[in-house]
Amino acid sequence: MRLRYAVVCSSNQNRSMEAHFLLKREGFDVCSYGTGTHVKLPGPSLREPNVYEFGTPYKQMFDDLRRKDPELYKRNGILPMLKRNLAVKTAPQRWQENGPDGQFDVVFTFEEKVFDMVAEDLHTRDQVLLKPVLVINLEVKDNHEEAAVGARQTLTLCQELEAIDRWEDVIDDVISTFERQHRRKVVYTISFY
Repeated sequence: MRLRYAVVCSSNQNRSMEAHFLLKREGFDVCSYGTGTHVKLPGPSLREPNVYEFGTPYKQMFDDLRRKDPELYKRNGILPMLKRNLAVKTAPQRWQENGPDGQFDVVFTFEEKVFDMVAEDLHTRDQVLLKPVLVINLEVKDNHEEAAVGARQTLTLCQELEAIDRWEDVIDDVISTFERQHRRKVVYTISFY
């Protein structure tokens, strides 16, 4: 694979990790991140989420939730999701602190506010290399079923980008073809490193 990818959601748990898992399995050079201030997972009620710091190992979250209420977190899919996550990487990472990971060619987000945060962050960084980075938002509901659909569609777009020489020359056509085929609106922008 020629291009380097990042996949980003709010907490680096569901949507970005489903895409990370699939792209990694297919041999892509991929990293994943979240943009929130904390990692939030559903709790026993909407008012009682489980909140962790970025960098808290997935294994620690898994053990914590299994200790709190194993039936609830198995039933709502959180324990299986965390088990998948810890097979991909150690802990959730924050996009705004990813400088040491280097540059990416393409960044996928799965929510408009995350797209805006990534684009804003890239625009405020020193753009010394003038190396283009494509930022694409595929709006994906934050549930396990939609995350799986979003990951497959992300894979499709990655495969299409890998098949062309210079995405900068044809990105409008690639996106409009994808939108027609999948009946899905895609938002994208180009920034620079």
